[in-house]
Amino acid sequence: MNIISTKLKGLYIVEPDVHGDNRGFFMESYSRAIFAELGIEHEFIQDNHSLSEETGVLRGLHYQLNPKAQTKLLRVASGAIYDVAVDIRKDSSTFGQWVGVILSEANKRQLLVPQGFAHGFCTIVPNTQVLYKVDEYYSPEHDRGILWSDPAIGIDWPTSKPILSDKDQKHPLLKDAELNF
Repeated sequence: MNIISTKLKGLYIVEPDVHGDNRGFFMESYSRAIFAELGIEHEFIQDNHSLSEETGVLRGLHYQLNPKAQTKLLRVASGAIYDVAVDIRKDSSTFGQWVGVILSEANKRQLLVPQGFAHGFCTIVPNTQVLYKVDEYYSPEHDRGILWSDPAIGIDWPTSKPILSDKDQKHPLLKDAELNF
């Protein structure tokens, strides 16, 4: 397994070892022991699975406040996404900066998004299924978001007309968001 650091401290791209032959492939998408050897220790307690049927579905930017903040380990089982994490740690030298990565069925890459980051993704092909592990349960009272199109962040999404939930259309700008990281 290869762990790639990004410009944002704690945000990692994970490349599992993929063993393929004429039958298909096998990979370990997660190994607590291997992650621990690499200095990444999170106790994941739940797996989530989403399906987005159309290209251009944008989910995010989501996060949970402390003490229910979540670390996420995301991968794509089918299809492809442009996956984005935004540093929302107020004392971070990279506050408000973002990283975007293509995760796909083909490249089998994963993104480890730690607590203190807002997260979102946009589908770039139809019928995309995203699987992700979290280290804290969903908590409606701690659930927050930032507007996907906040010009102060300036994310270069792969669509100008995303398909959004009602909730994701109404999130505040980063400057107005409730943060406790």
